Amino acid sequence: MIDMEERDMKTFLAQLQQEGLLTEQTRPVWEMILPKRLKRMYDVLNERTRYITVLIEAVDDPHNQAAVLRTAEAFGVQDIHIVTGKAPFSPNRLVTRHADQWLTLHRQPDIETAINDLKQQGYQVYASYLGEGTIPLSDIDVSKPTALLFGNEHSGVSDEALKLADGTFVIPMYGFVQSFNISVAAALALYDVTERARRQAGTRYYLSSNEKKALYQQWMWQTLNPRIRKQLELQGYTI
Repeated sequence: MIDMEERDMKTFLAQLQQEGLLTEQTRPVWEMILPKRLKRMYDVLNERTRYITVLIEAVDDPHNQAAVLRTAEAFGVQDIHIVTGKAPFSPNRLVTRHADQWLTLHRQPDIETAINDLKQQGYQVYASYLGEGTIPLSDIDVSKPTALLFGNEHSGVSDEALKLADGTFVIPMYGFVQSFNISVAAALALYDVTERARRQAGTRYYLSSNEKKALYQQWMWQTLNPRIRKQLELQGYTI
């Protein structure tokens, strides 16, 4: 971790410039951000992953939508893929605590498109499912990029999703209840797969240099006060 005492500020900023995260082009932005804030974003950036991702299908409740986003962000997962159901995707802001602003949200028109796109990107897709033939969560092979699919609060994942997925998983339970709330299921599943994937995938687990640069610029821009962003836009500056 970088010591952010005053005497090390210039060293820290020089390091970010050397890594290409701060450039002359983006100077008007990063000079308005406190070094401690830049450090916090830098530390989080270095733990971010696209190796594990989440796909939600027809999750209608705004609280559940928000809880999944907040959980994914907390575990360092950058991308969330969304297929809406009967209700629009409108996560409750009191629950997200602004976690969604740090994520990359991909809205898909239907589950077939969503799963096929993930497979084309090299992901294996595992759906949360309580039926026969499913495997325990801990048996998912995380030696390859993995997408976890969670379905509707009441009906679960669709039959179409089950046909398209590479496999299904269940979180073992030993009580009278037969299922977890989706937000709890997402938290338990992401904790398990991110911990195991981080160990098995090594450097493949983390963002590439180019991904880090693009994301850091995006984060710097959105961390600015909206009024300042507007002023910069009027001056012709965009990120």
